[in-house]
Amino acid sequence: MNHNIHLLKIFNRARIKQQLYLMYAIVVVLPIILIGVFLLGNSYRLMVNYHKDLLESDNRRARNVLFEITTQIYNISENISFNDDIRNVLTGSFLNESDCRDSISRITLLDNYISNYAEIRQITIYTDNPAITGYKQFEPVTPQIAQTDWYQKGISQSGIFWSGMSREDSYSNEYWNLCLVRKIPLVNSPYHAVLVLSISDDYLRTRIDNSEYISIISADEEAVFYSTDRRYYGGSQPMLIDHSEPYFQYSGQMRQDGRQCLIHISTLHTYQSDSRLYITTIDRQGFLTIRSILSFCIAIMIVAILIPGILIHIFTDYFTGRVMLLRQEMHKASNQDYELISSFQGNDELSEAFADLQVMVQNIKEQEAKTYEAQIKEKELLISQREMEFKMLASQINPHFLYNTLETIRMKAFTAGDKEAATAIKLLGKSMRYVLDNTGTSFTTLGRELDHVDTYITIQQLRFGDRFQYVKRIEDGVGLHTLRILPLLLQPIVENAILHGLEDISQGGIITLSVYRKTHGDSELLYIDVTDNGNGMTQETLQKLRLAIEEHDMSRSKSIGLYNINQRIKLCYGETCRLHLYSEPHKGTTVRLMLPMEQVLSSV
Repeated sequence: MNHNIHLLKIFNRARIKQQLYLMYAIVVVLPIILIGVFLLGNSYRLMVNYHKDLLESDNRRARNVLFEITTQIYNISENISFNDDIRNVLTGSFLNESDCRDSISRITLLDNYISNYAEIRQITIYTDNPAITGYKQFEPVTPQIAQTDWYQKGISQSGIFWSGMSREDSYSNEYWNLCLVRKIPLVNSPYHAVLVLSISDDYLRTRIDNSEYISIISADEEAVFYSTDRRYYGGSQPMLIDHSEPYFQYSGQMRQDGRQCLIHISTLHTYQSDSRLYITTIDRQGFLTIRSILSFCIAIMIVAILIPGILIHIFTDYFTGRVMLLRQEMHKASNQDYELISSFQGNDELSEAFADLQVMVQNIKEQEAKTYEAQIKEKELLISQREMEFKMLASQINPHFLYNTLETIRMKAFTAGDKEAATAIKLLGKSMRYVLDNTGTSFTTLGRELDHVDTYITIQQLRFGDRFQYVKRIEDGVGLHTLRILPLLLQPIVENAILHGLEDISQGGIITLSVYRKTHGDSELLYIDVTDNGNGMTQETLQKLRLAIEEHDMSRSKSIGLYNINQRIKLCYGETCRLHLYSEPHKGTTVRLMLPMEQVLSSV
């Protein structure tokens, strides 16, 4: 509610053109921006997740290809390692090099593998058998090879492992290949042999390459042996890999060459080996695609704001121009310049308002003809009014004169020996002074209000004699002079009890006024009960009276006092506070006030 009031104040202080522009901003621009920002954020998140899923899928494809190739190569290495012809050559002693070559030439298994399996680039068996000098797939172990890490690791363990090995062509260009390395077991032989199966880089490229993504592969903690971006060959992975984690995986974002990219890294545990291959897939175009889509959406949002904005601007200029013209003509009329324009553009409410203005100006012109006569009548009226004012001033009675007069009458009655009349006049003066003193005041003490009720009861007892008795019960601890209530609140209730509650009681009537405190829920209330022992009311009559004190009927003359008191209580103490009526036939009537002690005390 407060926000609505504040917004209305802003509109009320703004000009019409500003109001229209402000409404356009609130109704059109703000929703489009809010909805657009939400949709753009949600679309960005969905597109990023979509590209991540595609990237992960391509990474999984590359991992499956590698697993298939490495498993196939492992099976081939098994056949080679346990081939009897190859083991006989590796353990044999040859009289000359010609015998060695003849023995090697008879082995067709290696040539068949190279010819029939495109994934195999080269098969090399390194041996320290001095009888083998190097022929076809058999190579002697040179001092340089003997010092390599892969050779030392190959002869020291029985299991296989994978390693990325570099080579140079005749032009000194460096190339890298993934190689399976394993020891060929030679039983009862002093020699050692290590099998190296090199996978074709071209074959990997035909199986793994994807024009949309960059693929980078490395083995264990070694350098990169395969990459669609040659900058990474022989180098490290673009992101730090935790090699201590058995199944390292990462999916997220990275910055490469000043461009934000998506990256996915996974780990492949090769078949029958402790070696791990780390496959990295990078999407360099994903964010560019996302940005282009988002830019297109933003352009649509801008168009959606600009086109209505241009139309609103055109309409605002047209509408405010007509409003300003109407205001100008009204301003002329307010300055008694009645020469208005002959026509007003448009056929809407503004045109109707201008037509009404023309009628009003015409009426003003007609009234000007009667101005002189009206001025004469006005002067006569002023003279009559002044005479009336003098008469009213003369008829006014000074309250002090009234009190002095009552006191004079009381003294004469007392001197004449009529003490009852003197007492009645004294009580009447006291009651009138309390009423006049509290006219226009907000609060009085409970004690003063009860004193006024006592005065009223005494006057009524002078009138009715022994027809009724008055009982006042005040709970101990109720501070009569510290609690403040509305003035003239209790006397009308007591009067209603005497006039209506005891209407049919000729004698033995009792009016009881009780003041006490009571806890209701979390709050403490001040209870004031006015009870009579009259004939009471039926439930139907009681319900009508309750309705009468809530809804005022101008045609009804009864219950006006209780209605006024009920309205004063609700206005002062809130809608939850009101008069409560209780009555039963032949059991009297109780009118109860329940006032919150917090407010009764706070008004002190």
